[in-house]
Amino acid sequence: MCAKLLILESPGKVKKVQEILGSGWKVAASVGHVRDLPTKEMGVAAPDFKPKYVPTARGKDVLGCLENLVKNAESVYLATDPDREGEAIAWHLQDALKLKDAKRVTYSEITEKAIKAALDAPRSIDMALVAAQEGRRVLDRFCGYMVSGPLSNVAGEKLSAGRVQSPAVRLVVEREREIQNFRSTTHYGAELTFENVDNITDGWKAVWQVNPWLEDGQEYLLDKALAEKAAALRSLEVTDCKESESRSAPPAPFTTSSLQQAASNSLKFTPKQTMQLAQKLYEGGHITYMRTDSPNLSEDAVEAIRAFCEGQGWLLAEKPRSWKSKEGAQEAHEAIRPTHIEIEEAGETADEKALYRLIRLRSLACQLEDAVYAVRLLQLAAELDGKQAVFEAKGRTLLSQGWKVLTAGDVSTEDDTDTTEPENPVPSMKPGTRLTALAGTVLTKKTKPAARFTEASLVRELEKRGIGRPSTYAAILDTIMSRGYVKTEKCFLVPTPVGVMVVDGLQGNFTFIEYEFTRTMEQALDDIAAGKADYRAVIGEAHTRLEQELLAFAKATGKVCPKCGKTVVRRVKKPGKDGKGGYDFWGCTGWPECKGQ
Repeated sequence: MCAKLLILESPGKVKKVQEILGSGWKVAASVGHVRDLPTKEMGVAAPDFKPKYVPTARGKDVLGCLENLVKNAESVYLATDPDREGEAIAWHLQDALKLKDAKRVTYSEITEKAIKAALDAPRSIDMALVAAQEGRRVLDRFCGYMVSGPLSNVAGEKLSAGRVQSPAVRLVVEREREIQNFRSTTHYGAELTFENVDNITDGWKAVWQVNPWLEDGQEYLLDKALAEKAAALRSLEVTDCKESESRSAPPAPFTTSSLQQAASNSLKFTPKQTMQLAQKLYEGGHITYMRTDSPNLSEDAVEAIRAFCEGQGWLLAEKPRSWKSKEGAQEAHEAIRPTHIEIEEAGETADEKALYRLIRLRSLACQLEDAVYAVRLLQLAAELDGKQAVFEAKGRTLLSQGWKVLTAGDVSTEDDTDTTEPENPVPSMKPGTRLTALAGTVLTKKTKPAARFTEASLVRELEKRGIGRPSTYAAILDTIMSRGYVKTEKCFLVPTPVGVMVVDGLQGNFTFIEYEFTRTMEQALDDIAAGKADYRAVIGEAHTRLEQELLAFAKATGKVCPKCGKTVVRRVKKPGKDGKGGYDFWGCTGWPECKGQ
């Protein structure tokens, strides 16, 4: 016997972890999954729905190398990633390598403290997490394997269906149709400009409040002539002047989703690119694990961040901040942050350094005070067609920078919006004061359709609807674009004719294309992970439903076997190298028991 063996998931971590553990340890990598469902058959069947696993092409070699290391190890530790996929990989390693006393360890940062703490507290593999991952994989296989063939048969070309990919394509298709069917409405408003007051050199503006002038059921003012009269008003009286404060809190630390969105908006990275860069930073020991739903940091991290900020002379929030997680969040580990907050720059490439900076500044900002503004709201009135026309002028002045000492541009939010309002330095005036407008402008506006999705906004929509989970967002986008169902035009996502065909073929026929069903299924998988639901019950119910929908789809499209009533699919045999032997035919899915055509 020799060194203790620690098996990681990514080979990129091996060198760093080996340096931390030193002699007495051998660190190796599984290089992701070593086994999967077979490629040429379903690999899972009723009634127990126990998957049949086979080594992947790469997995065969990896398992061979690991077997030799296991033989010479006094003990084996499985340190695959701290999520469902990682738990499943650990179980596959244990099962394939026939490990009798493997120790499962997890950590969310590659630091000496975190790794040694994990090694001091090993546990057994969490089979509930494994079952949840297995359920996701099997459900994906059902939708892809059982539905893609019949869908392709009806369409007359090769199409593929996906449990989460197809609803994502549907979102893009429906947004495009919404845009195409949109009819713009031209509507009007008015704005008055007033003279310089109190050393305010640029003047200030007040906007006409049109709501009292709208007719019942009207959303916009369509009367241009009335807007012109409002813009022509010059003599007005101050009716109210309110002074108040507004506060702008910092955004929460990054989750997987918010990191992908902020990096897209600030750095123009795709979600896939962001995750690849984050993986490198994690493997280098620079940031914590990058797949998480939790917006909160550990107590130790918060303490370290607050101490660093205090040392910089930045004003801290009175109490450590925490955030409410979104519904359905999986909070196995904390939000994404630097492992050492005092390190200003990390990463090997310019892109890695840029992403690290984004993560670090967001982590620092989260514990600082709110930015505080003095807000002034001035109301003005004049008579218009026998009624009182009200104009409002709103301005604000920054009183305390708070977290914005880091500058708002550097602490990007996922939707890339900031609470900064246009400059409009409004003077303080007493009610009853009369003043004269220098000029008036008619505001001509047009309603706009919802914008096409970007990769970032689609991730946000998937998260909002509960479609997929942090580890799947980048893969979903990659899949729907690589298969040609969605393309990008000037950074926006547009459905292709094939993508439209997939959505139209699935809608009304299969429930997994429905948003609510997809969200409910994600919750069912979460319940399996939490031990609240049974794998076989969840998968069995989904399988029965899909079989019923397939039969109904076959009958509706005329693709049923005349002998047994099961669906028939088009089977194609490719010609040999000599060009002979190729043919295609319609065959019953009940073959070989039924040989109907």
